Amino acid sequence: TLSPSFLFVLIPFLPIEHLKIKSSTINVSLFLSFISISCLLMFNQSVSIVEFSKLYNILEEIKNLFIFDIYNYNKASDFVGEIESNNHKFLNSAIILDKKNHLLFSNDKINKNNIIVLDEFPVKIEILIDKINTQLIKQKYNFQSKINIKKYILNLNSRIISIEKNELKLTEREVDIVLFLNKNKKPQSVLNLQNEVWGYSFNLETHTVETHIYRLRKKIKEKFNDESFIVTQDEGYKI
Repeated sequence: TLSPSFLFVLIPFLPIEHLKIKSSTINVSLFLSFISISCLLMFNQSVSIVEFSKLYNILEEIKNLFIFDIYNYNKASDFVGEIESNNHKFLNSAIILDKKNHLLFSNDKINKNNIIVLDEFPVKIEILIDKINTQLIKQKYNFQSKINIKKYILNLNSRIISIEKNELKLTEREVDIVLFLNKNKKPQSVLNLQNEVWGYSFNLETHTVETHIYRLRKKIKEKFNDESFIVTQDEGYKI
């Protein structure tokens, strides 16, 4: 086995720590594998390493090469806690596990498409970096078109809101309503919805907002059996 410090040919100050990571001949393509991450990922992303501390220690040695953040979780429950807090930094984090039968695969709040499993060793460092690179690039574009709203995923391109395999097509106006209510933590009045979603118009009848929300709630209830997606409070509507 060979540690990441074999990169001393290119970066002489890297520390030494060993893991079952094997290198082929050191060449320029390996170095470009690291550089490509910085070139392609121009926004803040993260990699969450769950119950796999040896891998974290290796990547921690060379973290200065990455534009993404690396987080270590000795317990899966700690990572699940971050997800349940709706912290967007972790909702779209790439997740690295060391086995295919990990308990995270049975958690409905985890996006299984974000998981990388490394259960065959030794693994070449360039292959590992390529896997992370590919995963984050894929998630970059998914993140731009998909957002998490409560327990659902809303695809902005297709206007489909879904949970697991259940999907519901929304209208453009319904998507606008959902996005507006979701970004505001406080209940929103009919007047605010008129101003922000429709754009205030003297010709807009007062019941138009209520009608749209009534139809949207009805669709959600019929498809997902969810009566609390949009709630009504004294001050207005809230997701």
